[in-house]
Amino acid sequence: MAPQQTCEDNLSENRFVADKLEDVASLLDQQNASLFRVRAYRDAASYLRGLPHPVRLDYQSGGKRGLDDLPTIGPSIAATIAEILDTGALGLLDRLRGAADPEQVFQSVPMIGPALARQIHDDLGIDTLEALEAAAYDGRLATIKGIGPRRVESLRHSLTDMLARRRPRQAPRDRQQPSIADILAVDQAYRSNVEQLPTIKPRRFNPTGGTRLPILHTERDEWQFTALFSNSPTAHRFGKTRDWVVIYFERSDQPEAQVTVVTEHGGPLGGKRVIRGQEEACAAHYEAPDHRHLQSL
Repeated sequence: MAPQQTCEDNLSENRFVADKLEDVASLLDQQNASLFRVRAYRDAASYLRGLPHPVRLDYQSGGKRGLDDLPTIGPSIAATIAEILDTGALGLLDRLRGAADPEQVFQSVPMIGPALARQIHDDLGIDTLEALEAAAYDGRLATIKGIGPRRVESLRHSLTDMLARRRPRQAPRDRQQPSIADILAVDQAYRSNVEQLPTIKPRRFNPTGGTRLPILHTERDEWQFTALFSNSPTAHRFGKTRDWVVIYFERSDQPEAQVTVVTEHGGPLGGKRVIRGQEEACAAHYEAPDHRHLQSL
């Protein structure tokens, strides 16, 4: 009887993962995401419930690629399953529920305690390990007081080890992102339609418990986007909770990442929407002949 019980225990993890994928599908459906995206999560959940062996074995033997090789499990959902198997939780699900706790996520990284996790979130406005790794490579993490070059390097190695099996084999600095035009178009679509969008109930900074945070799911080219107003302490402190827009994006061959779009104050970009940390690229976008032509129409 013992081996049978052990097998049952192992397969129960498949059901645990499947339940989380089904929860993602249900929330995406409620929030008007594309039917293709909703169906992908539901099909993956259904497959895992019928899988005759523990899905963890595929992950242990082949990493994310081992999951990606399973029927109905594409690269993006493979990374999602890997996160659940690694941590027992899923940042995407928490975000869709309005229950994300970035500070707790960052504390899973060696050398990051509660105070530093809070400072990273407050100062950089990021809330995923992937975004933290990007900040470690593009110089933003080094701007945090108390984080010197050696600590940045150590954090890079820790994050690489933590995330390696969840994503394609690609150096962080070589990853692609959607075009500036696409990101700004998603930002515009979000801010122009907040009254018509479904809303979620954020756990943080929500004393009334209302469902007050609009959420947009959309696709452009091969990228999937989710956009929300920033609900960070810094956004509240500076009164920017209806200006700063956090945009998450992913593609089948790229792990999820995020950017924040804000209204620039002063300088040549004054009054324009820009991607924080990518001001030069945004300036080039606005100076492009095609964009100037559209403005003149």
